[in-house]
Amino acid sequence: MATVSAKYLGDLRMECVHNQSGTKIITDAPSDNQGKGESFSPTDLCATAVGACAMTIIGIYGKNHGVDVTGTEVEITKTMSASPRRIGKIEVVFKMPARSYSEKEKASIERSAYSCPVHLSLHPDVEQIFTFIWQD
Repeated sequence: MATVSAKYLGDLRMECVHNQSGTKIITDAPSDNQGKGESFSPTDLCATAVGACAMTIIGIYGKNHGVDVTGTEVEITKTMSASPRRIGKIEVVFKMPARSYSEKEKASIERSAYSCPVHLSLHPDVEQIFTFIWQD
């Protein structure tokens, strides 16, 4: 069975359904590429997937090692490149909650982000920058 089913709605818009849960997302072409920019663009979803995946892997590390990362805030910035039009850079900033993380925990959390399958799946020409802000 397919993971996602999608239907083109016209006007550069798609309805995508996660088949296991029934959750729907609408995508829209960005306003700088003939769209209305009224929802996530496909490239927005790609950049979001990097941040969400990396945070999920950090969450798995935390769960398995008794390290609470609940409340971490993530900001994701996507920069497009031209010729060909593609994602050139994805920047992910992790604002870690104010907790007494050890240096070992901090290093393990940062290292785990780089094992994210989405990060590892993107072409090496896509610059991916992970920044951690530790609030003590």
